[in-house]
Amino acid sequence: MNTKSYFFQSFAIIALAFVAFIGFKQVLPNKIFSESKINSKNVLIDSLLLEAVAKDSLTDNDSIEAVEDAQGKEEIVYENIEGIEFPSETFDNYKGYQYLISFYEKLYQLEKNPESNVRIAYYGDSMTDGDLIVQDVRSNYQERFGGNGVGFVPITSESAASRGSVKSTYSKNWKTQSYLNVKKPSSPFGVNGHVFFANDNTNSTWVQYEAGTNKYSTTLDNPTLFYGRASKKGKVNFIIGKDTLKKNLNPSNLVNTLKVSSGHLKAFKANFVNADSIPIYGFNFDNGTGVHVDNFSQRGNSGLPISTFNANVMQGFNNTLKYDLIILHYGTNVLNYGTKNYNWYERGMTKTVNKIKESFPGVSILIVSTADKSTKYDMEMKTDSAVVPLMKAQKRYALDTESGFVNLYTLMGGDGSMVKWVDETPARANKDYTHFNQRGAKAIGNLLYTQLNKGYEEYKILREKREAVSNQQKAARKTKTDSTSVKKDSVNE
Repeated sequence: MNTKSYFFQSFAIIALAFVAFIGFKQVLPNKIFSESKINSKNVLIDSLLLEAVAKDSLTDNDSIEAVEDAQGKEEIVYENIEGIEFPSETFDNYKGYQYLISFYEKLYQLEKNPESNVRIAYYGDSMTDGDLIVQDVRSNYQERFGGNGVGFVPITSESAASRGSVKSTYSKNWKTQSYLNVKKPSSPFGVNGHVFFANDNTNSTWVQYEAGTNKYSTTLDNPTLFYGRASKKGKVNFIIGKDTLKKNLNPSNLVNTLKVSSGHLKAFKANFVNADSIPIYGFNFDNGTGVHVDNFSQRGNSGLPISTFNANVMQGFNNTLKYDLIILHYGTNVLNYGTKNYNWYERGMTKTVNKIKESFPGVSILIVSTADKSTKYDMEMKTDSAVVPLMKAQKRYALDTESGFVNLYTLMGGDGSMVKWVDETPARANKDYTHFNQRGAKAIGNLLYTQLNKGYEEYKILREKREAVSNQQKAARKTKTDSTSVKKDSVNE
């Protein structure tokens, strides 16, 4: 048989196989094929995920489950930290309040001194898009501890039009680089995983902010621009009502700040002039006291791209923002890869958490697990078979990295809960059986705050016990000292 004949026979076989595949796909069970398309924009995240999945895809799931069953009952005993030791837990009920002690201590000091402040960075995916969930966590904390403002806001955002806690519009000529689809940015990513560049080839590159309607964000407090290092200086004109403030951009440091105003604005516009080489990151809005929560959401994110952060740049942000807690809320985009073995994700997220520890020294870290998600099996919507394995993997890397943990799957009701949230009246989740609507997001935000606050209340009790023991010891030492002094005086007499 000659080479040309062999080639055409091979081609015919491949073509027939493809046609057969298309035909059989229509009658095969739905679960074999993903119900949602992977966003082609997320090149970096997809490559990280697929590369990691390939290494562990052949692992025996039965052996993984056997290890998990044995691990679930093991007792976790915490080491005393400055006189504080939370009760032991098992893997099954793990929350890790012990690892949030530094955050809880900052809240305690804030209660004692309302002029101090606490800051939280909330990293998430589409679950927190448009400030969903995060705005409710923020409101709960500000209701109790004080604080006004929405925190850090990027220059552009996919959810800008749908976000109620702050309104923003911007010119269409911004150049944006994201850690989801750029491996080597021309300038380092900012704290929210993006970097923006003005385009001086057009008439104007601008962004405009207006205060939202949420209870604690009705003004833009102390608006401050964050920008990066560049070889050339630039300018920015701030339009506030009928006034225009012209200010210079001096990009000498890795992270630079420029305060727009020390007051409480309702709105302003920023026009960037001759600034095309300067990396622009975003604006921060807060009144300087109480609790502030930054929402760093990004659709399509698995959390793995955070491991590409430049630690020095993050420390530059932290020098000003001073984070006390960093929340990682991921999982939605990790469930669609046809595997129930998430060892690869554990390793990747362990690397992510370690990068956060390097970037924000001393910060407490909280892992929020995947929520329930439903998929059609035999014409009935049920909890996706990958949800529980992923949740357990998230719990394992939370424990291994000494992070706190919120089991969102069980908090919302466990097996079959997403179906209930979708079907109830009024509904709390969307018909994609994955995402929460505003009503559901508010409920989730309240659940998250409640668990965190429960840990804080337990911390205060343990702290008070520590103080009582310390006072007793001081009293005993004083009594002993006084007794010794009396004996010496008696001998001298």
